[in-house]
Amino acid sequence: MKRAYRYRFYPTPEQADQLAKTFGCVRYVYNRALAERHRAWFQEQRRVTYVDTAKMLTGWKREPGTEWLAEVSNVALQQTLRHLQTAYVNFWQKRARYPTFKKKGKTTDSATYMVNAFSFRNGQITLAKQDGPLRIVWSRPLPEGAGPSQVTVSRNSRGQYHISILVEETITTLPVSANRVGVDAGITSLVTLSTGEKIANPKHEKADRARLARAQRELSRKARGSANRARARGRVARIHGRIADRRRDHLHKLSSRIIRENQTVVIEDLAVRNMVKNRALARVISDASWSELRRMLEYKAGWYGREVVAIDRFYPSSRTCSVCGSLVDTLPLDVRAWTCRGCGAVHDRDLNAARNILAAGLAVAACGDGVRPPRS
Repeated sequence: MKRAYRYRFYPTPEQADQLAKTFGCVRYVYNRALAERHRAWFQEQRRVTYVDTAKMLTGWKREPGTEWLAEVSNVALQQTLRHLQTAYVNFWQKRARYPTFKKKGKTTDSATYMVNAFSFRNGQITLAKQDGPLRIVWSRPLPEGAGPSQVTVSRNSRGQYHISILVEETITTLPVSANRVGVDAGITSLVTLSTGEKIANPKHEKADRARLARAQRELSRKARGSANRARARGRVARIHGRIADRRRDHLHKLSSRIIRENQTVVIEDLAVRNMVKNRALARVISDASWSELRRMLEYKAGWYGREVVAIDRFYPSSRTCSVCGSLVDTLPLDVRAWTCRGCGAVHDRDLNAARNILAAGLAVAACGDGVRPPRS
């Protein structure tokens, strides 16, 4: 199984200049190839393939005014053409939207190097046309004996550099467990488990909301194109980055724990994209990042031999009594506890939903009806 390990690295000024040049060339080639493919289809009804754009790239390097494309690694430029081809395939198969142009300062700068464009010796990585090895902070070791087959270097809006190293690794599955759990996503509690446990919502964005608002106000006062505006934009990006880092760390720990402790995990197939259209709840729903939690659960389940079942989003898990199966007509969001008229059981809204999600997931997993496929 191929697995990527991501690390922070600190380039020298010379390496940073070369990386900046590489990022700019990658962005230029991607945008120009996208424009050529777009024009060929809408004006000539002709489909341009990756091979066609690779031939175009050779000509672009010889054109007056774009000779600087030859100053960076050709592998990184070829890989961005492959990424564009993948974007088109995902669009044709209705997995993604139509490819869009990359804009400096709006998209993350990145470049991908294959094994013939970098060297890995004595725990050090040197990229093609780079002066010396990268100074990588090895926060965790690579698998024993693993050799990188591909590396991707990137620079985010905070000016931080990361390298993602792709290696072939054998992941040992976890021992089979008899535990099964239903997971109900919420706002007050990030998730409620059918075992009765509630995981509090850290609300990372709320903790930095005042600081973020102040930084955004300062940004709005700066003149466009000025150095002060660039510095203010960097301060906003750093606050957003800290929020995202804390959120990601918490979701990784939570998802790893759920997968480690349970053989089967049942979740709801939530339409988060539609739910955030509610202006009153959009901020807290986005901060909870339910979609990211589901993504982590699914790929970690594939790694460790676990199963994730997603039940239909229209299943009335909150309005169904988990004891007798009675269904109430309405249950507003502000009602956090209710009493079943059929059997008299008193339910906590979220815990009752988690138990119903588990029961429905186990039932439909047995017959296959109503199970949503993994998004991956």
